[in-house]
Amino acid sequence: MAGFEQAWQELAQIGGGGAGGYHRFAWTPVDLALRGWFQEQAARRGMAYELDRNGNQWAWWGVPGPGAVVTGSHLDSVPGGGAFDGPLGVVSAFLAVDELRERGVTPTRPLAVVNFADEEGARFGVACVGSRLLTGILAPDDARALRDGDEVSLAEAMRAAGADPSTLGRDEQALSRIGAFVELHIEQGRGLVDLNAPVGVASAIWPHGRWRCTFHGEANHAGTTRLADRHDPMLPFASTVLAARNVAERLGALATFGKVRIDPNGTNAIPSRVDAWLDGRAPDAETVRAMVDEITDAARTAATGHGVRVEVVPESTTPVVRFGDELRDRITTALGGAPALPTGAGHDAGILSASVPTAMLFVRNPTGVSHSPAEHATVEDCVTGVAALATVLEDLACE
Repeated sequence: MAGFEQAWQELAQIGGGGAGGYHRFAWTPVDLALRGWFQEQAARRGMAYELDRNGNQWAWWGVPGPGAVVTGSHLDSVPGGGAFDGPLGVVSAFLAVDELRERGVTPTRPLAVVNFADEEGARFGVACVGSRLLTGILAPDDARALRDGDEVSLAEAMRAAGADPSTLGRDEQALSRIGAFVELHIEQGRGLVDLNAPVGVASAIWPHGRWRCTFHGEANHAGTTRLADRHDPMLPFASTVLAARNVAERLGALATFGKVRIDPNGTNAIPSRVDAWLDGRAPDAETVRAMVDEITDAARTAATGHGVRVEVVPESTTPVVRFGDELRDRITTALGGAPALPTGAGHDAGILSASVPTAMLFVRNPTGVSHSPAEHATVEDCVTGVAALATVLEDLACE
């Protein structure tokens, strides 16, 4: 436990924490500090360090090459995020290497720890940028053109951080090395609590996506414009938020408006425009599509009633991920029959699953709270997770 607590505290000091949560956004000074931490962890263990063409960090035990067993996650966060989402997987990966060495294990296959860049998409709006670029799902030009709330492009942010955006794109060399990828993550729900299990294995990831809904109205004076003369985009937006909840509830899905941008954002000004981002998830792709179509129709109907124009544009979509039976069953057996459960949260493992064999381990979350400063896992469960990951890596890397 002492080893976990020490490693965890070193990382916990970077990027905020406390009541306000973490603000660890891609290609910022905080992100650079996190990257420095990763590089230092690799150096402490004598692991060879690499930075791939998309800004993903790699630490190698053994000679990098085909058939490698890879583990890790991400270090960035959502705004005001918790400590565990992402970082637990990276810390546990390094500690699993320590555990294997303490067991006297010498892998016969290369073993790597990875930190994928910009998994949350908190700054530029698209999730899993590093793994999407690695696999070719996200086009390089589209990635470079992404902009944050201050209109800084991803390309500009990378250059400011000392990285080269011209190299972005599908990385055949990195992909060809991965024989299997196993991501450990805090569970973002209460499934393991109900199962009374500290560690579980992922069976699937729900399909999900993000849609930008833009309501175009007309700016005017809040104190002099009659209600009947207004074209206020906030009104159809508010109706759409309520419609999204009702539609999702009826379809057994999830719909969330968690990010809104208002222009000109003045207390005494009727907005001219509202940009709102819809996060939609469901057990199957047909339900996601049906839900988004209904929400879009509701938005257009509400907008027409107020003389407002609405656009709905998909920004990212991820199909359902069903982790391969062979690798999942092997891991479950290695762990003595750990329970399997699905999740509605997206992960880099889900992106990589279309290109390489992937699997996930979940560590119990006592409250189920995530993407919040209240996100938590006990030290005992985290240590159990490290031991479980080490067992899985030993099974896979010592054939």
